[in-house]
Amino acid sequence: MTVYLPIAEMTVHALLILGMGCAVGFLSGLFGVGGGFLMTPLLIFIGIPPAVAVGTQSNQLVAASVSGVLAHWRRGNVDVKLGLVMLGGSTVGTIGGVLLFGLLQRLGQIDLVINLSYVFFLGLISSLMLVESLRSMLRRRARKGGGGKLHNHTLLHGLPMKMRFPRSRLYVSALLPFGIGFLGGVLVAIMGIGGGFFLVPAMIYLLGMPATLVAGTSLFQIIFSTGIATFLHAYQNHTVDILLAILLLAGGVLGAQFGTRASGRLPSDQSRLLLALLVAGVCVKLAIDLFSTPPTPFGIEILNHVMVVGT
Repeated sequence: MTVYLPIAEMTVHALLILGMGCAVGFLSGLFGVGGGFLMTPLLIFIGIPPAVAVGTQSNQLVAASVSGVLAHWRRGNVDVKLGLVMLGGSTVGTIGGVLLFGLLQRLGQIDLVINLSYVFFLGLISSLMLVESLRSMLRRRARKGGGGKLHNHTLLHGLPMKMRFPRSRLYVSALLPFGIGFLGGVLVAIMGIGGGFFLVPAMIYLLGMPATLVAGTSLFQIIFSTGIATFLHAYQNHTVDILLAILLLAGGVLGAQFGTRASGRLPSDQSRLLLALLVAGVCVKLAIDLFSTPPTPFGIEILNHVMVVGT
């Protein structure tokens, strides 16, 4: 069954899109990560324009984040005050990122920037995950619990405008969570991802937040940043294809249920190794497509349905 995507301006097989959503949802449930950094490259692989893939993926992240926050909220694992400070930064970053996105789109460079961003970030993430998982498998060191701090004091902790965050038991400069949220907002706007792979380590190692509060607080502000990005991409850049988003969401919800059930069957170090290899494979495929010679070296396009005849 084929459907026409009005914003992407192409016809796709509905079952293929549903299957992709289901597969990424399964991986998200299995590995406990957001699927944005996998879904956007997969959409690009099947011919969806990168700009539409980014805008539509940010729409899907809103629903996924709401579902995650509700679960964490019931357990009391959301620091609302810290999340609001991060939200201030992510709002500024998202708006600025969407404006930059629109500028690059008008210059005709947005596809290149999206692909290069994914090659860089996926390559970096997969390398770090491979090193960490291999070390874990070789050493097999059991982590011992303790009351030690998760971070060391650096020059960042001497910044002004300090605030107390009772829920997280922190007394840090508000500029730190604001800046972390800002960078996360830029990633949402440019790459169509929640930014959890950046936010979670930054909140743990830079802010020193308790691990139990990190995921819920991160998702709390991601709801709003992805919502803002979706609205601005739809209004400003016209890159949100609602039909594509519905198909992806339907498949993702179904796949996540099966992935969650299977998540407990893999040891954590093996799980991280498999995810790292998967991310590395996607990165390599993007890099090959980016630097390989296209089958058609040039194309002809009529802009604005106006034909100009020279004399």
